Order: sequence, then C-alpha cells, then structure tokens
Amino acid sequence: MRHIENRLRETIGLDATSVGPDLIRRAVRERMRRLGLKRPEDYHQFVERSQVEWHELVESVVVTETWFFRDPEPITALVGLVIEKGFTAPSAVPLRLLSVPCASGEEPFSLAMALLDAGVPADRFKIEAVDISARALARAGRGFYGRNSFRGEDLAFRDRYFRPSAEGFVLNPAVRRCVRFYQGNFLNDAFPTDQASYDVIFCRNLLIYLDPLVRWRALDKIKRLLVPGGLLFVSPAEQPLAIERGFLKTAIPMAFCCYKEAHGARHRPPRSPAVGSAATPMDYFKGRSQPMKASVPLLPASLKGSSSSQTNLETARRLADAGRFEDAADLCEACLRESWWSVEAHYLLGLVRNAAGKPGAMDCYRRALYLDPHHHESLLQMALLFQKNGDTGRALAFKSRARRSMGNL
Repeated sequence: MRHIENRLRETIGLDATSVGPDLIRRAVRERMRRLGLKRPEDYHQFVERSQVEWHELVESVVVTETWFFRDPEPITALVGLVIEKGFTAPSAVPLRLLSVPCASGEEPFSLAMALLDAGVPADRFKIEAVDISARALARAGRGFYGRNSFRGEDLAFRDRYFRPSAEGFVLNPAVRRCVRFYQGNFLNDAFPTDQASYDVIFCRNLLIYLDPLVRWRALDKIKRLLVPGGLLFVSPAEQPLAIERGFLKTAIPMAFCCYKEAHGARHRPPRSPAVGSAATPMDYFKGRSQPMKASVPLLPASLKGSSSSQTNLETARRLADAGRFEDAADLCEACLRESWWSVEAHYLLGLVRNAAGKPGAMDCYRRALYLDPHHHESLLQMALLFQKNGDTGRALAFKSRARRSMGNL
C-alpha cells in the first residue's frame, strides 16, 4: 500500500493523510474485486503494467464532490468587482477565468450563470476548466445534473438555466458554450489549456489534498498562470498557504481571495491602449498595461455603501415619488458606480425603470437578488413582472420565495 501511496503523491501530488489511508485501501480492494485478484502484491504488479488500471485507481481516489453555487461569497465578490470596474463595456478585453479542479463542472458553470445574471455578455468572458477525472468531465460535457448538484434554498437559477428531464436537469446550451473543458493533471508541465495567462483562477479545495512540497509547486504554477494583479480564489483553509507563498490578501469579506503582486513582475503585453496607471488588480481586466501599485489591496468601497451613497439613494427615492424618473435613475447609477454592492440601489433602479417604461427592470431585480437572495421587495417585483409577461409558473415560484423570505427578515 505504501508503494501506491508514494506513486499517487509523485504523479498527482495526493497526500494520503489528507483523504485518509482507509479510502485508498478501500479503492484498492474494490479494484482487486473487479479484476478477480486475491493478493495485494498481484494488484501492485498489475497496476504497474497497466496505464488503464492506474487511471481507474486515480478515478477512485480523487474527490469530485461539488454542487452549484457551493460557496456563493467568492462568486458574488467576483461579479461585484467585474461590474464595479466597468468590465461590461464593449471595448473591454474579455475576462479570462480558470477553474481547477472543476470536477463535473458545477463551479465553472456557476461562474458563467452568475456573470450572465449580472448582465455581463457571454463574449466578455472566457472560462476554461480542468480536471484530472475523465469521468467527472464526461458528466460536465453532457450537461445533465441530478438533484445532488442543487443544494440550498435559493434555486431560482435552476428555473432560469435548466429544464427538467428524466435524468434530472439539463443545462441551457448557451451556458454550456461559456465553458471549455480539458482533461489533465494540473501539476504536469504540459498544462492542457489555450490561455497562457488568466485574470482570475478559482482553485478551491485542491491545495488541502496535496503533499506539502507539491503544494508549493502548485502555488508557484498558479502564480505563473496569473497576470500581474490577477485574482486567486481559494478555500478558507488554503488562503494562509497562498499568502505564505507570496500572494497578497484582499479584504473582501468571506471571499478568501488573494492577488498576485504586480511590482517588478513581467506583465502581459497591452491589448488595448494604456490609460494612466492601474490602481487595483481589476484594472488589468480593462486591458491596461501599467503595473499595479503593490501596496493597494483589492477592496470594494463598502458592502453597505458610503454615507454620500445613502444620501443619494434617499434623494433618488424622493425624485421617483415626484415622477422625475430620469433624474432618479441617474442618482441610482451614481450610487452603483460608487458601490455596486448596494442591494437597495439595484432595487430602486429597477422600480424607476419599470415606472418609466424603460427596459432593464428585471435585470436590476436579479442583481439585487444575486446580492441578497431573500430581498423581499425584489422577489415580489419579479413575481409581478413574470405575471405580466404571462409566465404564471415563474410568477408563483417568486411569490413562494417572497413568502419564505419573510422568515429571514
């Protein structure tokens, strides 16, 4: 057994103690049963000769447990920063994201759905996803997901992007086209992706399973793959490891986000005319070529908004009550430029657009609900809009959510 554990560490970096030696023993016993082998030494000899059997064993020990929007805070932080920095502009350079390991695709598809919900056009971002498990990637490629992939109370995204089927739920092809999958070992030199560098890497719950020495190699590789100032999202237990290896911590609550220092680093060639000097990592998403000031961490102004933002919102409400919808919309948009995280600003902008007969009200309510899934008023407005559009099913679903939200107030 020690021989197999050593080979797993050398090839995929797996630390046997992180998953427990019993898991590996059970996997070996199951493979022996399937092959009709009685003695462990016979299996050791067989797995040494057969690359196919080695891949089967690896499939048996890798952890592929995941579900959609498993940790919403990092995704919320990413979407907020993308919108706050004006990334949706047509002239913006497409955002390049990597999800590794991606398992059966729930994480990269969650990123795609969140960006689309926030109004980021599909051509404004490119998501690549890598996993060592061919089985998991086959499930991702089919786009069929069972109930185990949908957990938690807020499943409105399932209504928007999936259709029921005999096998569970089928993902909308438009979302599937947003993600490109690759099968391979992240630790190998021949890393199987199209991009030389990424603006954002989601690498959550990989480092904790790696041997300590391999872990440093993985972090060094992530650093090479990120553009200067690029973002790295990890799990809570992994953030101290990334910081120890030279990443800088951001102050976004519950996002567990770090960034690569740009000072003295070789940055990618400009992909659009440089404008001034970048102040935060997100400025690279606009294609700016100047290095980031390393002492400035990535930080949204406030999750609640500044006092001036709150004052503008109050003024916007009074203007809306007086029927001055255009002025009210301008103030709401000013609030959102200062703090995209303001649920009330998104909600009020939706009300104003709806009252003025302007398009985009539903998008505003969706962004408010993305930030606060239990926002009662936005849920009611969504129900009313769907009812008006003749979609009784979705109207009833949002009414039900609105009733449940009263218990969260």
